[in-house]
Amino acid sequence: MNVSILLIILLIGAFATYFVGDKLASKVALFFSLAALGCSLVLLNHFCAGENISLINAWITEPKISFALNADGLALAMVLLTLSLTPIIIFSSFGNDYKNAKGFYALILFMAFAMTGTFLAADGLLYYIFWELSLIPIYFIALIWGNGDADERRKAVVKFFIYTLAGSLFMLVAFIYLSQKANGSFLIEDFYKLNLSATEQLWIFLAFFLAYAIKIPIIPFHTWQANVYQKAPTVGTMLLSGIMLKMGLYSVIRWQLPIAPLAAKEYMNIFIVLGIAGVIYGSIVALRQKDLKKLLAYSSLAHVGLIAAGSYTLTIDGLRGAVLQMIAHGFVVVGLFYAAEIIFRRYETRNIAEMGGIRTQSPKFTSMFLILLLASVALPGTFNFVGEFTVLYSLSQVNVWFAVLGGTTIILGAYYMLKMFQNVMLGETNSKTFKDVTLNEGISLVVIIAVLLFFGFYPKPITDLITPSLETILSVINKN
Repeated sequence: MNVSILLIILLIGAFATYFVGDKLASKVALFFSLAALGCSLVLLNHFCAGENISLINAWITEPKISFALNADGLALAMVLLTLSLTPIIIFSSFGNDYKNAKGFYALILFMAFAMTGTFLAADGLLYYIFWELSLIPIYFIALIWGNGDADERRKAVVKFFIYTLAGSLFMLVAFIYLSQKANGSFLIEDFYKLNLSATEQLWIFLAFFLAYAIKIPIIPFHTWQANVYQKAPTVGTMLLSGIMLKMGLYSVIRWQLPIAPLAAKEYMNIFIVLGIAGVIYGSIVALRQKDLKKLLAYSSLAHVGLIAAGSYTLTIDGLRGAVLQMIAHGFVVVGLFYAAEIIFRRYETRNIAEMGGIRTQSPKFTSMFLILLLASVALPGTFNFVGEFTVLYSLSQVNVWFAVLGGTTIILGAYYMLKMFQNVMLGETNSKTFKDVTLNEGISLVVIIAVLLFFGFYPKPITDLITPSLETILSVINKN
């Protein structure tokens, strides 16, 4: 058994979901997403037992393009994130009615297929194909099932599509150049072996950076993010923030740094500063938001800025902390956006000023929301604390001021998140009735909270899984 089975399950699931019709689409999509998750856990067990579950087959002779899937610990961690969040996201949508539900849920599974392929791909062209394929379903999900005025939504989604597509073209040019240097091969292991000059590495590094900085996003390439997060349906926002932006962060570690290590070392401080600038900018703008979804969008921008800064430290602590924080952020941001959707279902507004008094009507939901909020601000005992502490520790190894400035995400985050909690949950009872959470809503939130608390106290399984892969990548970076 190899990891290609995951792609087959998700692709078959996407087609099956579409052809069963609207009535059964959500249930079929949930079944296939759970099947993929179960299969990934079986493959993880095989991997931990020392079996080779990777795949490499010749695909195109000239140039030398292979259907290569690399299932090391790092890739498996990101695949598990994707395949754990996908059924949660699908299940969380059961409280909404969607027109053309078969198309909606089929696109979710197809997006999971493309993102899984991106994390596993070990051939540059195959990776690029999966990278671009993931853009198509989220474009239609946001465009067709999004919120607000249709013209504004169209403008926001088209801007996102053009931005990401344009940035990816520079990455494609870089792959073509690298393949010429590697005798026509697109395999990542052949790219790692190249002896590129400092100038060549700089241009390759910048080409990759443009694609990844837009996807993550990193300042100043973030201008698409808040509007798309706001206009997309909550399922689309959860897919974008929980999984899709991790493609860029993962790719920095997997592709950019080891292929162009000289440029990474030479300009490390610049890119760390850009990441920290995102932390400060995202936090300050979040303070001023009146829309709950936009506040969470800018909060996410601040957190991913810190993850990016940790990645560019080129230390084992920085890489490990970045990956841990990617996974933790994926769960907590999905939980927060889902909580915002639960509020919207009852109040039909995302304006924070129109909320308040939820605690007296639904103490259970208030408690779960508070746990998610505390995880977001990296309270010790939550998964996010493990990642943020490790990243800040790695920043202090480079320059203590980087750690001090990066740490503002905790201080400012605590301020604007607690202020938001006060305005949304506390105060006088709202004139609108807030019905207590349903069983489906409660299950989704409890599962997310359980993950955040379990790995907050015991992150060793994930740390042990990803560390060997990160050490291998770091050895490639340091040999140049």
